[in-house]
Amino acid sequence: MKSYLSLIPIFAKVHRRQNRMTLLCIVFAVFMVTAVFSMAEMGFRMEQARLVGKHGSFPIKDLLGSSMGQTLLSVAIILFLMILIAGVLMISSSMNSSVAQRTKFFGMMRCIGMSKQQIIRFVRLEALNWCKTAVPIGLVLGIVTTWGLCTVLRFVVREEFSDIPLFGISIFGIACGIFIGLITVLIAANAPAKHAAKVSPITAVSGNAGHEKTMRHSPYTRFGKIEVLLGISHAVSGKKNLFLMTGSFALSIILFLNFSVMVNFVDYLIPQSAATSDIDIASADGNSIHRELLTDIRGMDGVKEVYGRRSVFDVPARLNGNADFSGTVDLISYDDFDLQCLKKDHALKLGSDLSKVYGNSRFVLATSDQNSTWKIGDTIQIGEETLTIAGLLKNDPFSEDGLTNGNLTLITSSETFVRLTGDEDYSLVLIQTAGNVTDENVQTIQNFVDATYSFRDKRDERTTGTYMAFVFCVYAFLVIIALVTVMNIINSISMSVSAKMKQYGAMRAVGMDEWQMIKMIACEAFTYAVLGCIVGCAIGLPLSKLLYDFLIVGHFPDAIWQFPITSLGIILLFVAIAAIAAVYTPARRIRNMSITATINEL
Repeated sequence: MKSYLSLIPIFAKVHRRQNRMTLLCIVFAVFMVTAVFSMAEMGFRMEQARLVGKHGSFPIKDLLGSSMGQTLLSVAIILFLMILIAGVLMISSSMNSSVAQRTKFFGMMRCIGMSKQQIIRFVRLEALNWCKTAVPIGLVLGIVTTWGLCTVLRFVVREEFSDIPLFGISIFGIACGIFIGLITVLIAANAPAKHAAKVSPITAVSGNAGHEKTMRHSPYTRFGKIEVLLGISHAVSGKKNLFLMTGSFALSIILFLNFSVMVNFVDYLIPQSAATSDIDIASADGNSIHRELLTDIRGMDGVKEVYGRRSVFDVPARLNGNADFSGTVDLISYDDFDLQCLKKDHALKLGSDLSKVYGNSRFVLATSDQNSTWKIGDTIQIGEETLTIAGLLKNDPFSEDGLTNGNLTLITSSETFVRLTGDEDYSLVLIQTAGNVTDENVQTIQNFVDATYSFRDKRDERTTGTYMAFVFCVYAFLVIIALVTVMNIINSISMSVSAKMKQYGAMRAVGMDEWQMIKMIACEAFTYAVLGCIVGCAIGLPLSKLLYDFLIVGHFPDAIWQFPITSLGIILLFVAIAAIAAVYTPARRIRNMSITATINEL
């Protein structure tokens, strides 16, 4: 052996199983960054090709100078930093446990003359040695994932993604992946390296370094059983390990909550509705489209659904005697299909009762926003008719910004509208086409429609595929975060237990049974989990709102941040499951080992 550094590949081979989670954390960080920035570059190339073909040029400054371009760039930077922090904490936690298990080795190296600086260098180079395997794997996974997503977008989603590059290599994405892998490992290795260098030769050789401080009095057991208190004590006694474990769990929660905001962002950026039409037929002079037209079109080839709307504007009305009210309302009728779509789209506020609106009734729906003064149960007097608001829409779908701007729009059923106004004809007819519709089918419909009506074919404006593609990508990242969270918790608890095997052996020798040992480990695991959840929620929820306000509220004024109870429940459930699963492997190891062997474990 020419140098002490020759031990690095030997240790990597011998401790391959223990290092598996650390390698996975590096792979995860590199993969995420490579895939995110590679997909961003593929989208940039697609947009560049489209604009060059349309305008003959593509000034990059126009894209970066736009509001949306700056927003997306800011999001990429935020995600980059969050992945970096998550990777540092997870790798540091794993390395810290690894160093704790090898205090005797570092003590022996100190005894034969290795300096503190050489110990630090050894740990850092050992960490960089993992990059030789983990970084290429992460890069390959990121590139292959990018190819797969581009293939799906081009051949399955198609539409505006028909020009996205296939099998493109993003140098920028690869460079970012390599950078995140190296910088994450170097930052993560810093604290464990210094910790290893501080161990004195005598203490390290004795095998006691890194263990809890000696108790000078017995634990106070009045408020709990000894194994429970010992488990909590083991978790909180090592401040650095507690910080890393808690921070690792908290970062996973923070990442999950903030990636969940991206789902809301896509919902606003590419809004979807079950009532979205493929063809619109509009009248220029009010309700003049004969209702028989809907019946005729409904029987044509390629037609999936036909529904119409009637409208009348500036109708004199009185709202509960409210002096701030403008004095007029707009009335718009919805067919039953249109009303059902409001429920499918979750467009109604909590407390709305859609069932009251159907048929010839005295109930209506009303558009609203955060500044609306009307509420469910209010009454509107129109002529001799008194209508009651049975539900509120979350926004105003008839305005460009989703705000009512003080204008009250009432949505009625077809029967109620006819009773109020006497108009039976439509101002707008909407058609949803079947999946196998042809251009000839659409042309037949157009030829059948009176030329005085406006006919608009919107099939090329479909965004369902684009929406599904973006949502799939976001959820894929959320699944990866959740899985890495589970594996990291399981591995970290297992390594933490391995570092204390000598203590556990001593406890077994003085009479602690297997069930008490399992309860002690479980209490330690859940202490990390509970503290991680508290810190993760305390930081993640305000950060989630901040990101929501920046990304969504700043561009969509009708948006309102709501407590992410679903996302929070999912990630907390994953943390709980991981904490339970983390107890299984250490408990099995302790149960299967003899007391003598456990005491002699280093």
